[in-house]
Amino acid sequence: MSILTQAAVFFAAAVLVVPIFRRFGLGAVLGYLAAGAAIGPFGLSLISDVTAIMHFAEFGVVLLLFIIGLELQPKRLWALRSTVFGLGGAQVALSAAVIGIAAGFLGLPPALAVVVGFGLALSSTAFVLQTLAERDELKDRHGRAAFAILLFQDIAAIPILAVIPLLAAHNLASGDASVVFSIVKVAAVLTAVIVGGHFLLRPILKIVAATHTRELFTATALLIVAGTALLMDSIGISMALGAFMAGVLLANSEYRHALEADIEPFKGLLLGLFFISVGMGLNLGLLRDSFGTVALLVAGVMISKGLIIFALGRTWGLNTFAATKLGMTLPQGGEFAFVIFAAAVSASVMDRGLEEMLTLVVSMSMAATPIISLVYDWMTRGLVTEHQPDYDVAPEETQPIIIAGFGRFGQIVGRVLAARRIPFTALDISPAQVDFVRKFGNQIFYGDASRVDLLRAAKADEATVFVLAVDDVEASLRVAETVIQHFPNLKIYARARNRQHAYRLMALGITILQRDTFLSSLALAQDVLVGIGMRTAEAEKTVAAFRAHDERRLLEHHTHYTDEEKMRALAKAAAKELEEMFDRDAAEHGSVNPPSIQTTPKPSDAPEGSAAKMQPS
Repeated sequence: MSILTQAAVFFAAAVLVVPIFRRFGLGAVLGYLAAGAAIGPFGLSLISDVTAIMHFAEFGVVLLLFIIGLELQPKRLWALRSTVFGLGGAQVALSAAVIGIAAGFLGLPPALAVVVGFGLALSSTAFVLQTLAERDELKDRHGRAAFAILLFQDIAAIPILAVIPLLAAHNLASGDASVVFSIVKVAAVLTAVIVGGHFLLRPILKIVAATHTRELFTATALLIVAGTALLMDSIGISMALGAFMAGVLLANSEYRHALEADIEPFKGLLLGLFFISVGMGLNLGLLRDSFGTVALLVAGVMISKGLIIFALGRTWGLNTFAATKLGMTLPQGGEFAFVIFAAAVSASVMDRGLEEMLTLVVSMSMAATPIISLVYDWMTRGLVTEHQPDYDVAPEETQPIIIAGFGRFGQIVGRVLAARRIPFTALDISPAQVDFVRKFGNQIFYGDASRVDLLRAAKADEATVFVLAVDDVEASLRVAETVIQHFPNLKIYARARNRQHAYRLMALGITILQRDTFLSSLALAQDVLVGIGMRTAEAEKTVAAFRAHDERRLLEHHTHYTDEEKMRALAKAAAKELEEMFDRDAAEHGSVNPPSIQTTPKPSDAPEGSAAKMQPS
């Protein structure tokens, strides 16, 4: 079967099966698993080479770890320290201990029992977060606690994957010297990655970003992920560890949002392929022949994890209802179990038969989780839950304000917000500008704000205000169109380069805007009036009247801005109206209009008979 035919089979299976599972609240992950089981060797046998597909699809997990690394900013981890390292650490340790001890009683050797215990202690980040988002429970108390636990699990998966090769039978049998040498080699490579990445990654991205070639930036991002992953694989450590470290090294980089936006589509597609390949590898014959054993193992894992998580939730201050919901959200196995068990097979720590059995257990636990939650929701519908105060959870990373364009205009807006300690996310498409602003300690990210994926990475769907301060008119309009189309609830405050730009923004429905230099020009005009002898109060009144008249004219005339002849007539009429208004005001108050001042131009000011041309502002 050709590659194109195989791709068509994968896409067709996903398109047909996943929407059905989403429709019944079972989640996309289970849909992918079911699609893989249907087309795999134990189903319709449309695809037979599961191993080759699995090796390719594992890159999806690598990309997932890279994005998780990008999200793990040190300051965010510090803010989450109590729930992440306290609640999350206790959950992984207790669950791994209970499951590992049970595995030892079932006859597994100690090293293998440890791998099984830690593998089954982890829950599914992709499955749980997607389910919580679909049910709008991420901001509930159990949802926030689940996020903290999953965050620690994602971190814990890295050292687990790193240690597995050291548990291999030939490594253990070779003596302490070999193990020590392996540890030293790993430490040396990790140090090289950290030091080299710190000094090389950002300069490389800066050079590539300066080319303004989007596909080249995407290719560079994929190269960074693939390069660090291959480096780790070359010394016998999980590729996911290299990708994770690359992500962490770039977590505070100005390119974080752009990288996440570029990687996200590949991550989503390859992660879906990964779950399909896992589904293809499900031994349905083993499930049929050993259904009782699988069911008992699934029940044992889910009950033990659920009870441990419930008890920890109560210890951390959750009420009974929230702790119960937390326990029923995280009892399943997760995608990292598939990776850990596959790594254990590759390292000869686990045999293929046990891996197939454990893969079935994890998959069936994932399938059972939404069903149990639906039954619980049905049983508790209408019950009133006790109120509990907030507790130590993650502060929202989402910033309420996004500033697109951080040049001379956007920076002033940002400085005012910073002075009032109002957080914001700044985006700018110029690598040079980003680098310059960062030298002064300002937080700014590289990226084109007209890209929907970048705005989503910057959490535009959760922000409340969008400041459009982009300098280029056409780029500004592209950003405005993108925000209006994809984030209609985001309130836009815009900067207009000139009157025509203002008209085009207003045609898009943007009404809150300021024109470049308009207010500063009015301030200077007021200084000029005072300087030529006009009283300060009268100068202020004149400028205020002019501003009100001009803004009214801007609002009334914008529907005709494409008709040049009509606009010229309207401009002349408005100028005449303004002159007459000031003449009437002068007559009523007996003021001099204009004040006596020598206004005859010098011969060098303009040629005889010439007329100054006024540009619309």
